[in-house]
Amino acid sequence: MHIDFLLEVFKKNPEKAAIIWKDNSYDYKWLFGQVNFWQGKIQKENIEPGTIVILEADFSPNALALLLVLIEMEFIIVPLTSSIESQKPEFIEISEGEILFKIDENDQLEISRFSRSATNKFYKELRSKKHPGLVLFSSGSTGKSKASLSDFSDILSKFTVPRHSLRSIAFLLFDHIGGINTLLYTLSNAGCIVTVNDRTPEEVLSAIEKYKVELLPTSPTFINLILLSEAYKRFSLDSLKTITYGTEPMGESTLKRIHELFPKIQLKQTYGLSELGILRSKSKGPDSLWVKVGGEGFETRIVDGLLEVKAKSAMLGYLNAPSPFTKDGWFKTGDSVLSDGEYIKILGRESEIINVGGEKVYPMEVESVIQEFENVAEVTVYGKKNAITGNMVCAKVRLSNPEDPKKFSIALKKYCRGKLNTFKIPVKVEIDDQKQHSKRFKKSRVS
Repeated sequence: MHIDFLLEVFKKNPEKAAIIWKDNSYDYKWLFGQVNFWQGKIQKENIEPGTIVILEADFSPNALALLLVLIEMEFIIVPLTSSIESQKPEFIEISEGEILFKIDENDQLEISRFSRSATNKFYKELRSKKHPGLVLFSSGSTGKSKASLSDFSDILSKFTVPRHSLRSIAFLLFDHIGGINTLLYTLSNAGCIVTVNDRTPEEVLSAIEKYKVELLPTSPTFINLILLSEAYKRFSLDSLKTITYGTEPMGESTLKRIHELFPKIQLKQTYGLSELGILRSKSKGPDSLWVKVGGEGFETRIVDGLLEVKAKSAMLGYLNAPSPFTKDGWFKTGDSVLSDGEYIKILGRESEIINVGGEKVYPMEVESVIQEFENVAEVTVYGKKNAITGNMVCAKVRLSNPEDPKKFSIALKKYCRGKLNTFKIPVKVEIDDQKQHSKRFKKSRVS
């Protein structure tokens, strides 16, 4: 599939702002012209279709134009950002990168070549179809990152139906399925991508006020940071219509608080994976964690309490891991869920469940209670081996303000006794000053 439908949108909306970057606005006429410019420039480089292109960039005007050109010219694209700086050499090697397109902080492009030829069987399959590809790496918060390869034509096809035109913050990163989804949704509907220099509550909320942003796609971790910072008291969020959240389970206490503060803002839970794309979703209510997921091109089922999805836009496979699909094509998400008719509630990853004497403890449930306790900035709940119960529940807490660790631990356990079953109460409480989230604003669950 080609980008003709996007170019038609650009031509019909020449004066509308496509992207705001470093306080400068670039309209669709500029973006259309830049797509043509880069297409001519890259053609002169004599790069074969199907080449594995490492695109090292964040959201910027030329990054947008280049991404579209790389799709059109049937390259296999591996977007990388500064969030995984230390892993870049490893990711380039796993993806068998053949050429590097690096866009610097001034939005200038530098091209360099690697002395390797990619041979992965999935690349051969994509090249035979003459389709563009997208390689995304999982965040690897609980283990080694996996590289998924998707057919970019399948991803693009979701955006041919016109929807609402929105001004959106480019919060989820360029190398994240949510970031790619926000980008393509916004451009296909002649919306505006608003970029930020730093993804901090102050910067993001300032940009929302300044540029009348309507959509903030983010993570539960970042919503919690907004609440902690109280930056919302310093900026007007009157333009903001919707906050979408995904990438990890949301704590009930965080969702309840953000809804109480902003009852007019629609809070929408999203569900998606690099391996599948983003499913359409509908929350039961603004402060409910029950959600209906699926939509055209997706089927869902629950097997032994775990969610499985069959998707037209599913990846071809992992470049560096065994297939996660069943023989009949269902993807095992590894997410433990409850069901209520058409709605599901995501409890967390199966791998994160703590088994205490035969009882299941979901970290997010305990974290949600602890997050309500006074002076808690962040909390991560995890399991530790125990000779009697098999495992015990532990909590690592980052405090908002310094406090005597022993007194805090005693007070926290007492608080939990009124809110949780005994086996769910943390046996060990560790005070830690380190941030408990990655640069992708996802909770780091390595204990």
